[in-house]
Amino acid sequence: MVALARKMLLREWRRFLPAILTVCFAAMLLLVQAALVQGIFGSAAVYVTASAGNLWAGYPGTQSVSLGHPIGGDVATLMAMDPEVDAVDPLLFVDGYWRAKHGGDVEVYVSGVDLQGHGLVFHKLLTPALRQRLMEPGAVIVDRSDLDQLGAQVGSYGRIDGYPVHIVAAIAGLRALGGVNMITSWNTATGLDHTAGYTTYWVARIRDSGKAAQVAQRLNHHSDFGPYSVWTSSAFARRSQLYWLLDTGAGVAVLFLAAIVLLSGVVIASQALMAVVAGSAREFATLNALGVGVRALRWVVLELAAWVGGLGLLLGGGLSAGLLWLAHHNDVPVAMSPAVAVVCALSVMLLAVISGIAAMRALLRADPALLLR
Repeated sequence: MVALARKMLLREWRRFLPAILTVCFAAMLLLVQAALVQGIFGSAAVYVTASAGNLWAGYPGTQSVSLGHPIGGDVATLMAMDPEVDAVDPLLFVDGYWRAKHGGDVEVYVSGVDLQGHGLVFHKLLTPALRQRLMEPGAVIVDRSDLDQLGAQVGSYGRIDGYPVHIVAAIAGLRALGGVNMITSWNTATGLDHTAGYTTYWVARIRDSGKAAQVAQRLNHHSDFGPYSVWTSSAFARRSQLYWLLDTGAGVAVLFLAAIVLLSGVVIASQALMAVVAGSAREFATLNALGVGVRALRWVVLELAAWVGGLGLLLGGGLSAGLLWLAHHNDVPVAMSPAVAVVCALSVMLLAVISGIAAMRALLRADPALLLR
């Protein structure tokens, strides 16, 4: 019966084309939306994912990197004393408001890095040349896509809460969720902050990355170094992303929209497939008259649905790849992991199968009596 389904699809491809295109656009919407969700909410953890540390120490209960509170320097001493740790760097996180020479206030998140340290923080974004530029007093680096929002260009001067700064470079990969990210030196960041002697996070690199969870657990058992918690970098990044995705209204709205897209795809695709099956009622009636049971005909419909889903997914995947490439080259925050791509593909195929099951109702018209009309 598989051959029969394939032959029907090849012979009557014009009938099946609307259903294939329906699945194609449903797949494209789902994949692009998933990429946008990962890109937008993944930016909440850019501080972690763009750094080279294996462990992050911060204030207990911190839900997201951008919501950190000051912790003492004793935590760095504790981390450095662990035999598995070979480097520790601070990250001072300061939020404030940028005011350009001509323009309103823009909320900014300033990350102060120790340029004399081990280079763990923003290791993937800061080249040696950029670190050298940050040694200038008041120097900051921003994402190139945020220049318009700041009303500035590279070389522009402005103030953050009254403190004079100037933009020395604009790079890609630094976009923030709900504000503008800026990287500056530790000295400049301390000029913006008023918690002398404290930092927001301590970032540590360990010799064997496979032991990160064990080292974090060991460090969390000390209680004489003030309030702090230690997370692995993967756990802290996931914690930040899930906070913005599940605990904020924006994340819930996006997930709700994804569910609507999937439900709409099921309804539209099932209607398109039902129309195809109904249009082939005489062919199915002929098969029924020749002794092919309704159960076997149902399998033919399911196989047709699988072919429609597979072809639609193939076309949708190709279109999505093109759109994501275009978005990436225009600084739109998109990202796609293999696991999410597989989940989207399985969802599309499930959509096609459910559509096929819904289309089976049209088989009730596959009565041999139709041939007498």
